[in-house]
Amino acid sequence: MSKTSLPEDRIPVIVGVGEIVDRPKDIADGLEPLTLLEQAVKRAVADSGAKLLGELGSLDVVNFLSWRYRDPEKQLAARLGAKPAHCYYGPVGGESPIRYIHEAAKRIARGECSVAVVCGAEAQSTATKAERGGISLPWTPFAHDVEEPKRGAAFQKPMAVKLGVFRPITVYPLYESATSAHWGQTPREALAESGALWSTYSKVASENPNSWLKKRFSPEEITTPTPENRLIAWPYTKLMVANPTVNMGGAVLLTSLAKARAVGVAEERLIYPIGGASAEEPRDYLVRDQFYESHPQNAVLKAVMDLVDGDARKFDAIELYSCFPCVPKMARRTLGLGRNVQPTVTGGLTFFGAPLNSYMTHAAVAMVRKLREGGKLGLLYGQGGFVTKHHGLVLSREAPNEPLAQDTSVQAEADRNRRKVPDFVTEASGKGKVESFTVLYKGNGEIEHGVAMLRTEADARALARIPANDAATLKHLLDMDRTPVGSVGDIVTGGDGVLEWRVA
Repeated sequence: MSKTSLPEDRIPVIVGVGEIVDRPKDIADGLEPLTLLEQAVKRAVADSGAKLLGELGSLDVVNFLSWRYRDPEKQLAARLGAKPAHCYYGPVGGESPIRYIHEAAKRIARGECSVAVVCGAEAQSTATKAERGGISLPWTPFAHDVEEPKRGAAFQKPMAVKLGVFRPITVYPLYESATSAHWGQTPREALAESGALWSTYSKVASENPNSWLKKRFSPEEITTPTPENRLIAWPYTKLMVANPTVNMGGAVLLTSLAKARAVGVAEERLIYPIGGASAEEPRDYLVRDQFYESHPQNAVLKAVMDLVDGDARKFDAIELYSCFPCVPKMARRTLGLGRNVQPTVTGGLTFFGAPLNSYMTHAAVAMVRKLREGGKLGLLYGQGGFVTKHHGLVLSREAPNEPLAQDTSVQAEADRNRRKVPDFVTEASGKGKVESFTVLYKGNGEIEHGVAMLRTEADARALARIPANDAATLKHLLDMDRTPVGSVGDIVTGGDGVLEWRVA
């Protein structure tokens, strides 16, 4: 039995986790998100071995996009026969499951509730197949009058939208190009690191019974473009990006240590949230100071390292958010971990599957199971938007001796490290230096156009197009042995008034 000097009714503890994966043989038999949520929560309760839903005081539902409901959190509470005082359905964000778990733990530590649930679900695979097949699903009627949550384009500049660099798959490559150049890598070396890292994620997914894609891929299979593994936005192929076309639900059940012991939850099944941190970037990525590091990510990861004496090697298991390779590559460097790091206990958003905002719910489930098997400390690092929102949480098999901190924002630290942000312009001429870049591809594998983020002679920032027929400039951008980041070319204005960039 873990010994602690803290009052047991103020010590939050995870007592149950549950998952459901739905692979219907008939599309019409697919389970809707609300049912997946309900099933995941009931499995988490069963996992705890105790009947705790009657005292549910806190319910957080991760935002889902595959179906629209009116007040899904209230509908779920009704299905569970509960009336939680805190009943919340949040905004879009891949870090949100970790934030909700952390906030639920804080609620318990403050004595505001004694039982809490965090859950998320998506049924995008079924919803997509039904739409393509013209099949009407027997689900709760789609709430057309409920506003769709704001995402990427709503927060980006018109020129980013016009050039197609306003979605995750086209924005993250800008970080990929900038970080690898900053680290002194050639594009070939950077791609090899990504392939090796993603192959490790696929190995873990292949051994996870709840994964959507249970196949281990070699680095070369992941990074080599083929008709089945097409390039989407340079340098990312289909096997290097998140796969949201899944049907999954996950849930985490928390209570106080006092309640857990009172209802007889086995001691070896208790996992304690002991601390964490959060911070954000501006949602418009073009008003960030640079793209080779993230100050909020650095601040969050350094704060969670402080919980383990500044040594990330003390974590027995970690989950580094994995929508695109640049994110865990940045994170592992900040954590001071080498290429041999085991970056996941779940399998990653490509291979395990990416139920959009809810992947980290499943990562929390996997981490709890991993720590129950052995080891002491686990790190969950979640991220949302375009390297925008960051949250880290440390879990332990041992009860803490310090109360759970309530103020865990490290925004001030992140902002303190922010340097001058260049003005963004849509009119420019003369020379332009490449700050970052990507190349967008059509579904048939042909180049649509390239996009270069430039610094002008006046040190302003601009986005410029590289037309598909500019073979010389595209060859320069796609050189595997020399990064184009830092190279200088000519800024011209296209016939439609959009800036274009040509290699000098």
